Amino acid sequence: MSADILNVALIQTRTPAHPAEALEHARPLLMQAASNGAQFILLPECANLMEARKEQKALVVTGEDEDVFIRGVRDLAKQMRVEILIGSAIVTSGVDEREHSSSDSGSPMRNVNRTLLINTHGDIVARYDKIHLFDADTPDGKVYRESASVKPGEQAVMATTPWGGLGLSICYDVRFAHLYRTLAKAGANMIAVPAAFTVPTGRAHWEVLLRTRAIETGCFVLAPAQGGSHADGRVTYGHSLVVNPWGEIIARLDHDRPAVLEAQLDFGEVAAARQALPSLRHDRDFSV
Repeated sequence: MSADILNVALIQTRTPAHPAEALEHARPLLMQAASNGAQFILLPECANLMEARKEQKALVVTGEDEDVFIRGVRDLAKQMRVEILIGSAIVTSGVDEREHSSSDSGSPMRNVNRTLLINTHGDIVARYDKIHLFDADTPDGKVYRESASVKPGEQAVMATTPWGGLGLSICYDVRFAHLYRTLAKAGANMIAVPAAFTVPTGRAHWEVLLRTRAIETGCFVLAPAQGGSHADGRVTYGHSLVVNPWGEIIARLDHDRPAVLEAQLDFGEVAAARQALPSLRHDRDFSV
């Protein structure tokens, strides 16, 4: 297979609330993708656990090295000789926020929502902590305050893969176009947008935002998603999809059930799209 052609697989999950259960949920899907010839497999956001309830989450969240899901996926990557992106895992930040709080009682230790890129040897070769946190009141009356338990990242990450640059992002990041332009200019030819979108925002915005990010950057956009009803009561949109650099959807799931979505990326399309519309070279300074 040419380095200009990549067989990818996106894993759509309905992740349980415990990392050990999440591993058993994802394992057959990962093995199916690898057996079908995928060279690069992507999991969605919160792939190691979907748990919003504070007390239950505190019982199962660990550091990156101790998380059984992360360890299991690293073993699978090495066993199957494929690269795997854990779209994100919820792990402890290693920083006690109480040490930095002016409050007498302090604030609880916050976690990080972290993407992990794993190579064919099972090594973690890139990490990205979600920058933009989902603090929103959705049209269905639900209130989300991700920043109450998650520490935001401060560094954009453009990872190196055998097929070129991979821009890393997570879910709510997709609403911040400047991040994606920055990643494209840094050398990305594909961008990952693993997500756990709500149903109201998914129906209204999921597809149009992903297609827009692909058009603006001239990149392939790979968006594996959580889908369905989870143990903590959340319902996620699913509908994982792959968009080419011209903004066309080349693979999609039209449901919220666990599944494998396969696509073949021809990176010649990146050069063609950017030659036709070289907007990444057309920035001009301006004032407001």
